[in-house]
Amino acid sequence: MTAGSTELRADCSRCFGLCCVAPGFSASADFAIDKPAGQPCPHLRTDFRCAIHDRLRPRSFPGCAAYDCFGAGQQVSQVTFGGRDWRSSPALAGRMFRALPVMRQLHELLWHLTEALSLPPATPLHDALRRAYQQTLRFTDLPPDQLLALDLATHRRPVTDLLRRASALARAGADPAPDLAGADLVGRDLRAADLAGACLRGAHLIGADLRDADLRLADLTGADLRGAELAGADLTTSIFLTQAQLDAGNGDATTRLPPSLTRPAHWLAGAP
Repeated sequence: MTAGSTELRADCSRCFGLCCVAPGFSASADFAIDKPAGQPCPHLRTDFRCAIHDRLRPRSFPGCAAYDCFGAGQQVSQVTFGGRDWRSSPALAGRMFRALPVMRQLHELLWHLTEALSLPPATPLHDALRRAYQQTLRFTDLPPDQLLALDLATHRRPVTDLLRRASALARAGADPAPDLAGADLVGRDLRAADLAGACLRGAHLIGADLRDADLRLADLTGADLRGAELAGADLTTSIFLTQAQLDAGNGDATTRLPPSLTRPAHWLAGAP
């Protein structure tokens, strides 16, 4: 697997609509309705595809539009459960739905480990990163009961530490930058801000104005970019940025992106 590979990108044609059933959500700015966990969304068709997929944002489902399973959906559907779906095999439903978030976390770790292995300054950590990658990859092939019994928190801790160290090495060459990990930057005016090399891990950037900001080598692991304005921002070498984060924000043709990610269609369409 690689960060740009099919295995780490969602392929809804090979999934049984798991993200439309397994998670629960409440009516909010991200979702138009309440939906209990384990209950199919009313827009899920019998072929496991979304009936309003091309209209999610206008229909007030931006949370669905920005969701990314990193390919976990098709892995659970086609590998973990061998192509058996929850409708024709209802006895599997509960385990399938519980397996999705576990597999998603494993696939997200694989995505970040792949990126860490692409960072030349992190070369001293590459052997350890490869071992972590291979161990994580083995977990994705576990049968259902073993997957659900996996102590994911214990596995995540050393992997997260490795990713932090890789980030620090990658950002070491940048000018001194602020440590804004977990910072509350909701709605903050950060236009043209020099955030190159900044640590923004877990930062709350909902609705922040990041137009023309320099975010090169900024660590954006888990940063909440919902509604953030990214027009003109330079994200070309941002670290651990995901497609879901971009999809949750608002950019345009002037936003500079890493080569592994794509410009969200709603940016160019001018959709909110």
